Amino acid sequence: MAKVTRDDVARLAGTSTAVVSYVINNGPRPVAPATKERVLAAIKELGYRPDRVAQAMASRRTDLIGLIVPDARQAFFAEMAYAVEQAAAERGKMVLVGNSDYLDDREVHYLRAFLGMRVSGLILISAGPSEQAAAEIDAWDARVVLMHRRPEAIDDVAVVIDDTGGAQLATRHLLEHGHDYVACLGGVESTPEYGDPVTDHIEGWTRAMKEAGKSVEGRLFQSPYNRYDTYRVALGLLSGPDRPTALFCSTDDQAIGVLRAARELGLDVPGELAVVGFDDVKEAGLTDPPLTTIGSDRVEIAKAAVDLVLDDSLRVSGGTRSPGVAGGKGRVRQFPSRLVVRRSCGCDTPPSCNYEVS
Repeated sequence: MAKVTRDDVARLAGTSTAVVSYVINNGPRPVAPATKERVLAAIKELGYRPDRVAQAMASRRTDLIGLIVPDARQAFFAEMAYAVEQAAAERGKMVLVGNSDYLDDREVHYLRAFLGMRVSGLILISAGPSEQAAAEIDAWDARVVLMHRRPEAIDDVAVVIDDTGGAQLATRHLLEHGHDYVACLGGVESTPEYGDPVTDHIEGWTRAMKEAGKSVEGRLFQSPYNRYDTYRVALGLLSGPDRPTALFCSTDDQAIGVLRAARELGLDVPGELAVVGFDDVKEAGLTDPPLTTIGSDRVEIAKAAVDLVLDDSLRVSGGTRSPGVAGGKGRVRQFPSRLVVRRSCGCDTPPSCNYEVS
């Protein structure tokens, strides 16, 4: 059987091959609804399948978006990857996912691989792009959007949430329960990095503590971001004579590890230990007790990242971004944080509403 071509579709629909192309690619020019219906009917009748490889070779661009995350096993990154995939599908794109494992060389590996595949753009969730990663990005004609981390350079494009404000909100809420102080479970790095979400969480915790006249000296503890290692850290922290009565965790995964350790040690949560996390992963509502946490609109964040990564005005060529919507404040989109009240913080009857950072 002869292969069905775009010319065949055009003849049956009574239009040009260019119009068929506009319908298939959803642009770049609009097509009248009646004409579009004829083209779609012809495609269905003939069983036409576009040759995506040929299209990619002609346009030097594919229908793929590259997404690099630190660790897709962690609930937050898994849920964010899913949200990005759904948002990309609405735009007719597919997503390739790579796990950097927080390693610079692994991140560079996926950058090279995805850019070599001529992806339409890259969404990068990174602990901080290395110099080598930045060089790879600048060497290609690519659109790159940082996610979850504020950019160091003013010409970077990013989608973030209000990490500092969210941490302040969480800490204030715990202090309002009458605790003498709130301890903070940060990350494993001792040197603060610009734009790092966990660094911003620590900054928000510090601000709230100082606003309340509380010292932060000796009340910041380090822990890996995953629940398994945090569980072991929490066993030591909560077994000591000076264990805190309230703990703000930089991630929900950490908080879940803390809850497991508290249960093993026989500590009542929230009676003897109040806990608040950050991220509002779906599992937070199923812990025992359900976890109070800081959330944000993950669906809208993912849509914003996909919209930005498909914006031609953000293209990088020879290390220089072209102007356009990327100018000024349009380069960084920040979404508000909100307090999602459940029972781990000490609230007996959580309110029906969430509190957004003002």
